[in-house]
Amino acid sequence: MKMEDRILVLALRGRDAAVMEVLLAKQNYASVICADASMMSQELEKGAATAIITEESLTGVDRTALDIWVEQQPPWSDFPFILLATRRAGHRPRDAMRVLERLGNVIVLERPIHSETLGSAVRSAMRVRRRQYEARERLAALQLAEERLTHLNANLETRIAERTSELSRANNMLMEEVAERERAQTALVQAQKMEAVGQLTGGIAHDFNNLLTVVSGNLEMIERRTDDQKVLRHTRFAAEATDRAAKLTRQLLAFSRTQQLALAPLSLNALVEGMGDLLARTIGPRIRQERSLAPSQPWVMADVHQLELAVLNLAINARDAMSDGGILTIETDAGLPAPQGVKPGKYGVVRVRDNGIGIPQPLLSKVFDPFYTTKPLGKGTGLGLSQVFGIAKQSGGVAQIESVEHEGTSVSIWLPLAMRPVVDAGLAPPLFHSDRTRPPLDILVVDDDESVRRFVAEGLESFGYHIKQASSGTDAVALLDIAIPDIMIVDFAMPGMTGIELAELVRGLVPDLPIIMVTGYAEEGVSANTSLITHIIRKPFKIDTLVDAVEMATGNMVKQID
Repeated sequence: MKMEDRILVLALRGRDAAVMEVLLAKQNYASVICADASMMSQELEKGAATAIITEESLTGVDRTALDIWVEQQPPWSDFPFILLATRRAGHRPRDAMRVLERLGNVIVLERPIHSETLGSAVRSAMRVRRRQYEARERLAALQLAEERLTHLNANLETRIAERTSELSRANNMLMEEVAERERAQTALVQAQKMEAVGQLTGGIAHDFNNLLTVVSGNLEMIERRTDDQKVLRHTRFAAEATDRAAKLTRQLLAFSRTQQLALAPLSLNALVEGMGDLLARTIGPRIRQERSLAPSQPWVMADVHQLELAVLNLAINARDAMSDGGILTIETDAGLPAPQGVKPGKYGVVRVRDNGIGIPQPLLSKVFDPFYTTKPLGKGTGLGLSQVFGIAKQSGGVAQIESVEHEGTSVSIWLPLAMRPVVDAGLAPPLFHSDRTRPPLDILVVDDDESVRRFVAEGLESFGYHIKQASSGTDAVALLDIAIPDIMIVDFAMPGMTGIELAELVRGLVPDLPIIMVTGYAEEGVSANTSLITHIIRKPFKIDTLVDAVEMATGNMVKQID
């Protein structure tokens, strides 16, 4: 084990340190328990990947040695600390805030926390530290190059007569190399920040989806069980807010790159019209928003949330290019021949146009490259246009850009045309009210989150189903040994045994048992094992959606009572 791969633990209360040591060992991490802040500073001198500290371990103790070590870090180092903070009702004490300021690079997690959340924070911190070590190596190489340059300059006067032209070429090449290394270092630091933020964002969005499932589900149950119009009005207001929150979590998952594309027929005109309020709030009052929508109502194959994110990115870029105000125009078109670089066929286009400062022609070939930006340092990540290009490519299309300096920029997203979905008016929609009959199915609900599990169980029981509950994969297997249910509903992300692992085990015991997977992520693990799963439902969901999936999975069609 390398010293630089260790995880230091400072937890002076009870068995906290021992518990964290066992938890980290289960995830194959080597840890060192520190007796006090002074010992931690000594271990930091030897090398470490990250440090986990409980807040009370730094309160009222001598932190001098630790503070000195943090302040005296080399320029390439910004050591990542994970602080397990105590939940507080109000503002943090001044001493607690000083602790955070002195540590510098701190990920704060409020207790109690899930082991998955702690593991995610540890992985993010270790990844950041590894990148810092890589930056150290690159800095060493850069210093060596600078020393070579200094040496050449010191002897320049004695060699200038005989090797003027040769030395000039060598010097120019070396300066270009130094400049390139500096650009690479800047891109590396930015990538570290974006990756760490993306990991943290994905974890937060996952936990938030669980909370939204409980909130939206219970609002739905209240709406079903009351005739009070005032109560109904308030529940609908709250339901609209949860819908907006669910949309926000989808955008967070897209930002963290854990959201996979779910291609489906999509109306470009409806997408643009639905984003009107969001774009107005984003671009501000100084920029006028105009639309030019195709009369043919183009439908394309795309992921609605990812395409919204792409259009929003383009609108933000356009806003930044019109600092003194201007006109943002969003256009749609359809039936156009395939552009270069995609399969033959007919394509629809959504185009974002501005009349801002434009982009110089020599730079247009680079704007879709990751981390490339024409904005000043610190004003742009260089990921917006590359993300737009990636979304278009994954959807079977392409992104193109046109720009004239001082006149404006136009970015077009080309997507394959799709058939408009046909709704069969002759089929009555499923009914999810009391005017229906259904067989009394036995359903096993498996979810480690008690609030989500209770909502699902009570919601299904209100429809006449018989429910058994399990808080883990192990508990579910024990219940299966007693009796086999008609269907099983499983959460994907559970400690110990994931939903996919449980599904694999159950398939060996009961090959024909229908399994519905619910998830707050869009993990690759779910998509890669669809043969194990009968249906996949994304959180947050409505109880009607779950009941519909249950009946489809069991082949029980609901009949209306005459």
